[in-house]
Amino acid sequence: MQSLKLTPSPVTPTIDLDKTGVQHGFLRLPYSRDDSAWGSVMIPIAVIRNGTGPTALLTGGNHGDEYEGPIALFDLARSLNVHQVSGTVIIVPAMNYPAFCAGTRTSPIDKGNMNRSYPGRPDGTITQKIADYFTRELLPRADVVLDFHSGGKTLDFVPFAAAHILSDKEQEARGFEAVKAFSAPWSMRMLEIDAVGMYDTTVEEMGKVFVTTELGGGGTARAETVTIAKRGATNLLRHAGILAGKIEHRETRWLDMPSGDCFSFAEDDGLIETMIDLGEPVSAGRVIARIHSIGRTDAAPAEIRAKLTGLLAARHFPGLVKSGDCVAVVGTIQSA
Repeated sequence: MQSLKLTPSPVTPTIDLDKTGVQHGFLRLPYSRDDSAWGSVMIPIAVIRNGTGPTALLTGGNHGDEYEGPIALFDLARSLNVHQVSGTVIIVPAMNYPAFCAGTRTSPIDKGNMNRSYPGRPDGTITQKIADYFTRELLPRADVVLDFHSGGKTLDFVPFAAAHILSDKEQEARGFEAVKAFSAPWSMRMLEIDAVGMYDTTVEEMGKVFVTTELGGGGTARAETVTIAKRGATNLLRHAGILAGKIEHRETRWLDMPSGDCFSFAEDDGLIETMIDLGEPVSAGRVIARIHSIGRTDAAPAEIRAKLTGLLAARHFPGLVKSGDCVAVVGTIQSA
């Protein structure tokens, strides 16, 4: 039986991914467009390699309006001392580079949501081609993967690192140990409400240790959340045995997302009034947000009530909300 030949990736690295030392370059993806007939998308990448040892793949900008990861990773790429590295660190600060440059969640080229485009296609859209390159070329190299996220322009989170509950409990345990080492103020046992096509899912199906974050939001970054991102990336590399030095442990409190009841969604358009602030305790049945009609002065606001007892882990960020928007996420507090 003749095996099917895979279409080769159109992405070409401008550096040798297997070379020892520090390299800075690009993942070059051809993109013919109106203003550049033989143009390319040039995705920055750094590879720091020294001897044998594990490989870490660190990424940000999976969504282009989330900034703690790119700030931390551009800084790390410039400053990482190769002589303190045992193994390899691959850094891609802005995975969905077109979206990152546009400051949008999805790509301005094809409207692709990078985190719903995996495993990708070498003959697909720009976003699918980037996803395919990560799936076939970068992820197989990695032992541990860190993908930075925050709430972007539409959500705001208490700053947490997270791993997923998995059927493979040994892999799950390794993930939560890595989250503990990251040492964010909050640590989450994550449940996804839309896992199809996610980078996370592809990484975990390969058996890799995967850590993600939500470090704030609102389409900006704060000094506090950037500090958490920088310290967490360094801690994770030390935990993996790739970077010399001691882990800088900070107190972390653990949260669970046990079911879909964690999430609350708007059923009306209007002006949102947040009734409690991030990190505050929530009891089941409590009103956590109200949505005011902006078309009538005599309409009573719609009330959003918590389905679980815990704390407010995320909230809708802009003042106006549309039907179907996620308006709040409640995390349950794990007992010590």
